[in-house]
Amino acid sequence: MIRILIVDDHPVVRTGLQGMLAGEADLDVVGEATDGQEALDKAVLLHPDVVLMDLRMPNLDGVGATERIRSRLPATQVLILTTYDTDGDILRAIDAGAVGCLLKDAPRDDLFRAVRAAARGESTLAPAVLALLLNRMRTPAAETLSSREVEVLTLVAEGAANKEVARTLYISETTVKTHLSHIFTKLGVDDRTAAVTVALDRGILRRPR
Repeated sequence: MIRILIVDDHPVVRTGLQGMLAGEADLDVVGEATDGQEALDKAVLLHPDVVLMDLRMPNLDGVGATERIRSRLPATQVLILTTYDTDGDILRAIDAGAVGCLLKDAPRDDLFRAVRAAARGESTLAPAVLALLLNRMRTPAAETLSSREVEVLTLVAEGAANKEVARTLYISETTVKTHLSHIFTKLGVDDRTAAVTVALDRGILRRPR
């Protein structure tokens, strides 16, 4: 019997997954959680074999929850279920230890196979997610952004001017301009709008929910 913990902040999604999994004799949903912190608490209590993890949730997101669960419970596998197929969070979740990732519109038989594979420690990736990972592997190191550059570009994407970015990150406007110059060079663009567009397309920045 494979013990499963469902983690999603939408009740309809949790109910739907519970209903689908209930029809499989070897799959047992032992608990549900509505955010990443509750997922961690229940995982420590219940020791599930597989956690079905949403990415975008309040309190603690799916990436943070995945990292903490895998650190505390190495025998528990995390399978990401997401709506987004171009989300940088998917890559971070894989880096954090998720064993696989499916999109929420995947056929139920694909979900069942993925859960069983995850319980065995085997990876399952949606085609769009696999393409995202392959694209990252093919991206020259010079095109990758540092964590600080991602912070700067995230604020720019939210509409912040250089002065606001500087104030938020406690750096000078000159430093902000330097970061933006490096970002433009790495992404092969000439302005802020193009940088944000390319970063969203490549999954460097998360798309608004």
